[in-house]
Amino acid sequence: MLLCLSFDHRGCSFPLLERLTARTPEITEALTASNDLDGVVVLSTCNRFEVYAQAGRDTSEAMVELISQVAGVPVSSLSMAVDVELDHRAAEHLFAVASGLKSAVVGEEEIAGQVRRAHVDARERGTVTHHLERLFQTATRTSRTVKHRTEIHSQGRSLVRLALRLAESRVPVWQDARVLLIGTGAYAGATIAALRSRGAERISVHSPSGRAAAYAERHDLTPVDPAELRSALDATDVIIACSRTEEPLLTEADFAPLGPGATATAGISRPVSPRLLIDLGMPRNIDPAVTRIDGIELLDLETVARHAPVTELGTEHEALEIVHDAAVEFGASQAERDTLPVLLALRGHVNAILEDELCRARRAGDDEDDATAADVEAALRRLTGRLLHAPTTRIRSLGREGRASEASEALSALFGLESAERS
Repeated sequence: MLLCLSFDHRGCSFPLLERLTARTPEITEALTASNDLDGVVVLSTCNRFEVYAQAGRDTSEAMVELISQVAGVPVSSLSMAVDVELDHRAAEHLFAVASGLKSAVVGEEEIAGQVRRAHVDARERGTVTHHLERLFQTATRTSRTVKHRTEIHSQGRSLVRLALRLAESRVPVWQDARVLLIGTGAYAGATIAALRSRGAERISVHSPSGRAAAYAERHDLTPVDPAELRSALDATDVIIACSRTEEPLLTEADFAPLGPGATATAGISRPVSPRLLIDLGMPRNIDPAVTRIDGIELLDLETVARHAPVTELGTEHEALEIVHDAAVEFGASQAERDTLPVLLALRGHVNAILEDELCRARRAGDDEDDATAADVEAALRRLTGRLLHAPTTRIRSLGREGRASEASEALSALFGLESAERS
């Protein structure tokens, strides 16, 4: 059985989502160690936390309880926020997520990469079953199909671009704006591209993990080392934080004035200017308390999500149809695979009879020439193949229709055989 537990921006408060995201490593480890689950893939992004698992039965309640224990969140809170999808609906949900149809900004492009990274991480941990492998491979192919066959990504919509669009009223001329990027992860590249498309030229970067210099060299930015961070914060008009962290990287103390009405910037005092802080991190990179300081405005993910535009209905409908068709085909393909034990039993039975007859024919035909014996054997094998073709095709067809059990029962009734799955 395939299970999906989904906590996202639509039904989950941002503080709760933030809590789950912060404990992703511990939750993943606990789920991986569970004897109830055959395989686990955890998807943790800026606006969703999801678990995809394969199990012999519906273990969703036990999974919620385990997540509750690890994250320190009441079970009742998780139960009210979680969406549980099983089998076909779980597959369709993942395909829609990977295609950007479940995002705060419908059609965002970053989510496909995040789904792939979750898949790779689980594969490296050894927690991906064959079924989950096929599921995530299909999700990636589906997202590409949606991208190529629809215009849902054509406007380049993403959380990064939407955040910058919301910031435009505060930043009239991007060419003159001094921008500080904090973080060098997946969102950093998208942020740089979006800034430069708006004409921003004065971009510096700080990395809490110490990668600023190398990253700045690759992307033609100005690096900011830890000793210069306070000065850079004071000298910047727009600060964009998109790092992965459990605790806020920037707090009220980082912006408190160093003197009455002035700050020290590279040894020069200047009046405190208005600053816009954009927090794209989940968990938060910036403590909301910074807004208590005059001249600072904070734009966070919760605010960005509230301003997500309504997608074009025609484009979204077309994308949803692609996702639905992919989920139907995935389910049918998996159902067909469920008939494999029946097919193996049938072929094994018939081929065993064939080999018995061939052995008998070889013993009886010792005086015949090798060419004649070979012709007889080839004819019998062709006959066997033709006899097996129709029932093999029919068994596979029954599987795609979700009637694999009927094929197994027919095998038992006609030949007295039990498939490996039933024995």
